[in-house]
Amino acid sequence: MPTPKRNAAGRAAPTTAARAAAAPAGAAAGPAPADAAAREDESWRIPPLPADDAAIFDMSLDELAARWSRSMESSPIGAEAMRGADRRAQAMGVTGTRLMEQAGCAVAAATRALAVETERWGKGPILILSGPGNNGGDGFVAARHLARHGAKVVVVLVAGEGRPLGKDAARNWDRLDAEDRVEKVHVAVARDVTILAQGIEKAAVVVDALLGTGTAGPLREPIRGAVELIAKARRAGIPILAVDCPTAVDLTSGDLSDPVVRAHVTVTFHRPKTGLLARRGAAVAGRVLVAPIGIPQEADRL
Repeated sequence: MPTPKRNAAGRAAPTTAARAAAAPAGAAAGPAPADAAAREDESWRIPPLPADDAAIFDMSLDELAARWSRSMESSPIGAEAMRGADRRAQAMGVTGTRLMEQAGCAVAAATRALAVETERWGKGPILILSGPGNNGGDGFVAARHLARHGAKVVVVLVAGEGRPLGKDAARNWDRLDAEDRVEKVHVAVARDVTILAQGIEKAAVVVDALLGTGTAGPLREPIRGAVELIAKARRAGIPILAVDCPTAVDLTSGDLSDPVVRAHVTVTFHRPKTGLLARRGAAVAGRVLVAPIGIPQEADRL
């Protein structure tokens, strides 16, 4: 993987604009509140959610981690607890469409940061491999935002079906028809994936949005072929970013199926995941960012 430009302290060197943007939302308005209760609450420090935070598209990976520090430092949960929090949030009025928009926007910002830091932004298309479920839907949203920030994007639906399964994912797949800088591709069988692999070294970044919670046992086609394509891209020096977790990692235990995606960066959501902290999961997740997506605290029952 190409080496990001770094400053004397060994961290990726941010731009001046990004340094200013990385300050917590509300900081620009003045010093911390003098009122003791307001200081204790610290709600004034909470930055906007990703879809409402245009500044994140000028940030490095380090700055995104700082921006999302509250989520990064929260207590970890497993896959089932996360699904429960998601369901309760929607029961409280936070729509699945809104959650997907937040997640996809965070993925887009991190993908851009990874491409910039590895000096690959603008050097080729962003290739997003998406499964038919909500993880793929996050990838479709990311494709839209990346295109609107100047990237050429190839987004691939890897599924036997010609359309995503969930209504939110399908809606975001259809929205890509209006994006001139997005090319949509459907691959249904292993042979299609083999054709797609030709010229993979031209991609700027490959995004794994295939499966969000891992799977038990060996992967089946065409997902298996897509994971092998990602491995080929990595061997060619292409940076790999995983959405929620690398495909074939169990988000609760960290157990790995075969084959498994090995990512340079993983963007997960709401809280750290126990599977990505486990030894085996951490070994394939790379650097992990935890982005807020608007799940209320009341929806958590840990």
